[in-house]
Amino acid sequence: MAVGLCAVIVGIAFEAAAVATAMPVAARQLHGLGSYAWAYSLFTIGMLFSTVVGGRISDRIGPVRPLLLGMAIFGGGLVIGGTSVSWPMLIGGRLVQGLGGGMLNTASYVLIARVFRPEQRPRMFTYISMAWVLPGIAGPAAAAWITRSLGWHWAFFAVLPVLGFGGLLVAPTLRILARSPRPEPTPADADDHSSPAPIWAAAIAALSAVAIQYAGQRLDLIGIIPALAGIAGLGFSLPRLMPPRFMRLARGLPAVVLTRMLLPGAFFGSEAFIPLMLVVERHLALTLAGSALTIGSIGWFGGAWMQSQRWMTLQRNRMIILGTSCVAVGVALMALVAWVPAIWVGLVVLAWIIAAFGMGVATATSTVATMAFSSDAQQGRNASSLNLGDALGSGLFVGISGSVFTALRGHGALSGTFGAAFLVMAVVALLSVAASTRIGRVPHS
Repeated sequence: MAVGLCAVIVGIAFEAAAVATAMPVAARQLHGLGSYAWAYSLFTIGMLFSTVVGGRISDRIGPVRPLLLGMAIFGGGLVIGGTSVSWPMLIGGRLVQGLGGGMLNTASYVLIARVFRPEQRPRMFTYISMAWVLPGIAGPAAAAWITRSLGWHWAFFAVLPVLGFGGLLVAPTLRILARSPRPEPTPADADDHSSPAPIWAAAIAALSAVAIQYAGQRLDLIGIIPALAGIAGLGFSLPRLMPPRFMRLARGLPAVVLTRMLLPGAFFGSEAFIPLMLVVERHLALTLAGSALTIGSIGWFGGAWMQSQRWMTLQRNRMIILGTSCVAVGVALMALVAWVPAIWVGLVVLAWIIAAFGMGVATATSTVATMAFSSDAQQGRNASSLNLGDALGSGLFVGISGSVFTALRGHGALSGTFGAAFLVMAVVALLSVAASTRIGRVPHS
């Protein structure tokens, strides 16, 4: 089952790399450049919504059916994307892929919590990190070859065999788990005052995130309306989707989820501008600029591997603090390199290895911590809260860094523009460090 789950994740990760490579070609051929961003926004809407749905179904009937349903929906989205003859059809396929990916992601976390013992979970997330990293290294080149040789449609079709292979490998374990009794709520669950996450709140949160991203792209008076609507929608829906006492910044699980909402936003909000800075400001070739991210991904795997080793004696909450601190240091170094063009450009690689190492440590460990803080009957709800915070934070803070760059571009030197964008993300990373210090001791760690 471990190999099967990793195969499924390899397929999803390759799809992300392939779509990023093939989408510009598809948009030109299908006349979709004017609404290019919707190919990603609709995926986000689908994923945010189905993450909550997958968590509710997993807690109610177990993770088997939502996992299979997520794989089927994701595969259906790939078929729609690969057979698209118009831009609306293609972005509709991206929405379906998001619906399947969110459900699949949450159900797989619940499956890991049900099947693997607590001491086995850290190593399992090392394997999952490797499954995400490998397609990130080889995926863009493979997708570019497929797009040039066979056409952009095959960037979608190529994922289907990998998805099917993973499904065949996990099938025996799923059959056994389907016959197992569903975990019953414990008295501690009743005292926790956490009810199932409402589906309507997930829909409001997804639409609110897109409204804020849209407002950040406009940066004019008209954009104020969707910005305010999005902020109000998140303020209304998030308390109903997150763990109890999340809005009070409580210790334990609420602090874990808050950390995961801030940390990926700081990392990916910075990563989005590294190749652009290296190409535009430092005049490097695009291939060389992209290699900085590829080398950094090795640091991610190294962090995920380290947190699973027996000789690592740090408590889980301190591992998360270590990870968030490394991300803050790495992003701060990026801001320094951007602001001072005289600094050696090779420092970018060192900075991003440090930041990616921190992400590997903190992401894997915070997922293990979420499982440890959750009873069997609430694994789905809490996994959906973690994944929702992860995706929501990434989308919002990438949008904020883009808005900072757009607002400052043309009003001064490029070094200051890039430096300001990285500096804002460094502040977000420091906030994640502060949130991680409130987690406290993790059970079974």
